[in-house]
Amino acid sequence: MCAAFPDFRLGKVLAMSFTGTLSERHGDPVERIPTPHRLVDWLAVSGLAVDSCTPAQLDLARELRESIHAAATAAAVQDALPASAVQVINDRSAQGRAAAILTPEGERRWRLGSASRVEDALSVIAADAISVVSGERDGKLALCASPTCQAAFFDTSQSRTRKWCDMNTCGNRQKKARFHASRRKSSRSAE
Repeated sequence: MCAAFPDFRLGKVLAMSFTGTLSERHGDPVERIPTPHRLVDWLAVSGLAVDSCTPAQLDLARELRESIHAAATAAAVQDALPASAVQVINDRSAQGRAAAILTPEGERRWRLGSASRVEDALSVIAADAISVVSGERDGKLALCASPTCQAAFFDTSQSRTRKWCDMNTCGNRQKKARFHASRRKSSRSAE
């Protein structure tokens, strides 16, 4: 990864990892796919390698990302799904040419169309979002407890009580803040 860009936050759920390409939505937003080439990088590390990406395709990807985020957020708080987000997700899902393949190790991978277009990769991400938001998969949509993040994430923990989208970032940041606050409080009471 290029040092000039923030690291990707990759998870086990493709659609939710994709929404994580924009983090800290309620603080100082961090855009992890600011350029077409950076989207190509993210797709490659996510198993959806494409040949190239245009600025217009990056715009399509960001529109899909925000639509997935809106739909997942609504589902997490049990609100009605935004019609415009549903339309974008459905459109992207239908526009690509990708096939699920089974590896010799028994894992599912995606084979994109022969031209490896961004639209093909976006259709895989949209289909994954549909399976998550519709409740087909074993898990629960939730919102990150970090006040600056509040990202939608898919909780597959046994108890379904996870608080953070990512323990290594949001969870640790909140634990450190609580620790420092308690130290400040104890130092003031010792005076």
